[in-house]
Amino acid sequence: MKLVIIDYGAGNIKSIQFAFKRLGYDAVLSNNPEEIKAADKVIFPGVGEASSAMKMLKASGLDTLIPTLKQPVLGICLGMQLMCKSSEEGNTEGLGIFDVAVKRFDNSVKVPQMGWNTIANLKSDLFKDVKNEAFMYSVHSFYAENCKESIATTTYSIDFASALQHNNFYGVQFHPEKSSTEGEQILKNFIEL
Repeated sequence: MKLVIIDYGAGNIKSIQFAFKRLGYDAVLSNNPEEIKAADKVIFPGVGEASSAMKMLKASGLDTLIPTLKQPVLGICLGMQLMCKSSEEGNTEGLGIFDVAVKRFDNSVKVPQMGWNTIANLKSDLFKDVKNEAFMYSVHSFYAENCKESIATTTYSIDFASALQHNNFYGVQFHPEKSSTEGEQILKNFIEL
């Protein structure tokens, strides 16, 4: 099993690598298009700000590569947001894999949402053996709106898509690598897709 984490300078890479190591897999860090295309599974991480992350993707040509991938791809946090059509963060055009906009939480709630929150309405093999209302760890100020591609929702003043799926592309707003046994189960399920 060749597992590649896309390296474009915007990711909490170490904790993701450690999470897969605990599951018995070595995840290779790469920005080499051929190596990414040859992977069995691809992780698209992201921590940081959308417009600068998108600039880094464009500088390396990864913005055109990622949407063409045929194997299962998992976007985490900012990675998922960049897979959407646009983000209010830095007025950023996304990769357009998910047909949904990313919005900023309004001022009625504390931003960023930081800590544990539940996921519900689970609708994918990605959530096999994960209980409805399982707690996941999140850190984010922006969210993807609920849409036809939602496969899990979370409530933080409003209901939003905490996970998305379109064909072989999956995205989670939360950090499965920091979400205890339930998060580890999601990573295991992704490997087994």
